[in-house]
This record gives sequence, C-alpha cells and structure tokens, in this order.
Amino acid sequence: MTRSTPPTRGEELLLARISAAAGRAHLGKRLATHTATAYRARNGPFRPIRCLVSLARHGRYPTARASPNARLDLYEHGMTVAVKGRIHVVRYDTTSVFRHRTRPRGSSPAGAALLHTLTDTERKRLALHGGPEGGDARDWEHQIQRAVTRAQLPGALAALHRGERVSFGDVWLSGTHIGTGERCTPWARVQRIGVAEGFLVLTIDGAQHRCGPAMAGIPNLFVFWALVERCRTDGTH
Repeated sequence: MTRSTPPTRGEELLLARISAAAGRAHLGKRLATHTATAYRARNGPFRPIRCLVSLARHGRYPTARASPNARLDLYEHGMTVAVKGRIHVVRYDTTSVFRHRTRPRGSSPAGAALLHTLTDTERKRLALHGGPEGGDARDWEHQIQRAVTRAQLPGALAALHRGERVSFGDVWLSGTHIGTGERCTPWARVQRIGVAEGFLVLTIDGAQHRCGPAMAGIPNLFVFWALVERCRTDGTH
C-alpha cells in the first residue's frame, strides 16, 4: 500500500490501534500492508466456505469488482485485519486458512474471486476476498501461505517423527499412513496423490479413490501438501 499524501488524523489513530493490537499479540515487526475486501464469516465446521461459495456463484457475494474495505498488515508472526472499525488479529502458528476460487454465475474467468477464510486469535472466522479491484490478493495470499507454512510445518514434521497423526480437518497424515476417519492407506501403497473435481484423490493399485471432504474444506492446504511431499520423498515413513 503506497501513499502520496500525509495520513489523516483518523488514519493515524487506526494505525495506532493496529500497532497496539499487534504488540499485545507479539506479532513482531510489520513487513507489509495490503488491501482486501473482508467479511465476518459464521463459525461452524466448514460452513463459511459453503455459504460464501454459494453467494458468489449466485452473484450475491462481491465479485472481483468489489471495492476494498479492509487493511491487512502483515507481521513476522501474524497479521491484523482492520475492517469496519474492528481489528482482527491472526497468528500464523495457530490460524486455519481455507481457500476457494470461484466466480459468479455467468461471469467470465476474469471475474473469478479468491475466497480465504481465516481464524483469528478469538477463534472467529474472517473471510477475505481479493481480485483485480478487490485488493492485491496475489501478493498477500502468497505471503500468508509462506508465513503459515513456516510457522506450522516444523511442528507438524516433529509430530510425524514422534509417530503422531497430524490432522487437516477430516484428513490426517502420519509417517506411515494417510487417511480420513478410521480409513487409512499406507504410504507404500499410494502411487499418486492429486486433485480431481475439487476432491483429494489417491491412486492405489492403479485405481483412484477420494479421500476426505472437498479441497475447500481442508484447512491450511499448503501445509498439507508440504507434509505430503516430505512423507513421499524424505522417508519419514
């Protein structure tokens, strides 16, 4: 976020509140500031994603033409989201990030929206939307993904090496298996793991099998893929 004019008194007060909230959460040094369109999302298992996707598809959720209404400040250990007078604080080591790409019915691919739902430090969910006019989403989404991965991957790898399961919603990994619920498959039998029609798919003995919910219902998917890569290539199993 660049500025050519001095900040107003209101902007100075907002920055002071953001800095105070970041300080209380020990987020460290501020690294970048971006804009996005932000909305409160209802809590509940994956409910925000389903609701937001439905609204976007039927044109009742803001598209890529929505105007930014939120300020994102990214720090070393987390971020703040200032929207409608409230400061939401997100820590990278504890947040769950759900990501979905969709576009309203009848729109072109250029109208696609990036929907992100994050849990803040109060365990409330906040939906962020970005697009050509809805905020520089490509920049902030990549920074958030890298930061969450850096914060959560080491602990997840340590858990695997201790023989524990690491869960991503209904899907879990261990050093020896991947599964959902009580159903699991040894890594040695997994020939390929990928995505088909929005679902996680395992190729086992030449046949494809769905594993878990739709990809939009898997939290911190980027951390999940990093763990999968380690499990399949680094011999943790």
